[in-house]
Amino acid sequence: MQTTNGGVAVITGGASGLGKAVAQEAASRGMKLVLADVETDALEAAVADFKGAGADAVGVLTNVADAAAVDELAKRTLAEYGPATLLFNNAGVTSGGFIWENTKEDWTWLMGVNVDGVANGVRSFTPQMLKAASADANYRGCIVNTASMAGLVTGPAMGIYSVSKHAVVALSECLYHDLSIASSQVTTAVLCPSYVSTNIGQSHRNRPAELTNTQRLTASQIATRQVAQRSLDNGTMTATQVAAFTFAAIEAGTFYIFPDTEPLPVVEARMANILQQANPDFPYDLVPSMKERRDALTSASRS
Repeated sequence: MQTTNGGVAVITGGASGLGKAVAQEAASRGMKLVLADVETDALEAAVADFKGAGADAVGVLTNVADAAAVDELAKRTLAEYGPATLLFNNAGVTSGGFIWENTKEDWTWLMGVNVDGVANGVRSFTPQMLKAASADANYRGCIVNTASMAGLVTGPAMGIYSVSKHAVVALSECLYHDLSIASSQVTTAVLCPSYVSTNIGQSHRNRPAELTNTQRLTASQIATRQVAQRSLDNGTMTATQVAAFTFAAIEAGTFYIFPDTEPLPVVEARMANILQQANPDFPYDLVPSMKERRDALTSASRS
């Protein structure tokens, strides 16, 4: 995508964290903003902030796990501003602990947001963007799906989150191949950040009541949450830095967006194991936070 100046940016999870930082970057480039989020108060506050700063913005209360809600988001975007130029399928939640301890409700909630949310965005917005491309030779569009480095590596207590982000990477790669056949004017990219200082560690605050667990957190889940929060608090990049890096990558036509390249040796080690048909192994010495996680889990499982 040659330029991201002007146009329409749709951002799910846009009221806070990385989503809001992406919206700020888009606004700085003169883009109209459609912010989608499940938190009413945060969404209203974010829209007010952007309007107060002179941006053209609307907020749409959206549960991305609900296909009908995302369809409505696409319709609202078209009615307000015309076809989306950039779609950021960014909304996400997290969970941890030993994978066998995750409940059916855990799986339904996390996969619904992290995987169905991306799939719903792709299904609802891609036809709109392809139609715009057919009608205007100057139109350029890009769909950016937020995955994670957890979509490229596996490790202890990464469980559902890693499964969901692997799905987002695969979905994005398939979308890339499909779009390369359908149109040269609409592209896609997958964003794989490492630890970024956001509030995703408190994503359970937005968990639907019908998917809430009745039992207490297990020792492994408590240990994972504590270690993960420390890693987020000490993230190597801010959300603002990741957003700026992402826009530069979009403009350069980069598909795999890795704001932090430090974890890439871990990805390489994993791929080597796969190609050599070796058992899974994690190079803990390369990632102190994962070593801390392993040690905390080991201690918790013995207590």
